[in-house]
Amino acid sequence: MTARNIRLPKRMGTRVAAGAVLSLAGVFGFTSLAPSAQADTKPANTAQAAPASKAGGQSAEVGASAQDVIKLARTQVGTHEDASGNSKFNDWYAGSPLGEQNAHRIGAKSASVYKGQSWCDMFVSWLGQNTGTKGMGADAYTVSHAKWFKKTGRFGETPKPGAVVFFAWNGGGVKGVEHVGIVVKDNHDGTIKTIEGNTGDAVKQKVRDTSTVAGYGYPQYR
Repeated sequence: MTARNIRLPKRMGTRVAAGAVLSLAGVFGFTSLAPSAQADTKPANTAQAAPASKAGGQSAEVGASAQDVIKLARTQVGTHEDASGNSKFNDWYAGSPLGEQNAHRIGAKSASVYKGQSWCDMFVSWLGQNTGTKGMGADAYTVSHAKWFKKTGRFGETPKPGAVVFFAWNGGGVKGVEHVGIVVKDNHDGTIKTIEGNTGDAVKQKVRDTSTVAGYGYPQYR
């Protein structure tokens, strides 16, 4: 992913480089973002409605399946950021209540601070929100997102389809996480097939060696 320069609020000093990890959360300290950054929020363009009933009085299934997330991710393959380094996923995050909450927490004037920043985790969050996936989390900072999965007891070493995969190119476990994507398939040869945002400035399908993986977060799929 491309390292970018971001201008921090005046009280935080000068410019810093925001590389593969993203982001303002890392710059200002992810602990200050924890309550809202990892909360599952209302899926975009999804109305709140009581679940339909099935025969026998059972509620219809809610939430999404792993294949729902993978299917949506595939539709985004080839989506590029623009010349300024901004993507549709930055725009979505900056325009969401979550982005506004986090901007307020880090002392930024508005959520527009997330525009033009590394967007791999915004892509994962977008997938979760637009499929109504439970337990996906919704973050813009990879380390914080991985720690949230660990805290909720849904973090492990098995590459399941639909899992959120956290990469640490230089090791270091969760603290070394620099990139994130979605597992499509375990190839059972020491590699996994993934779909990732902000890879070569676009959404791409990749084959990754599992030696680069810090761990997997497991959403609550139906």
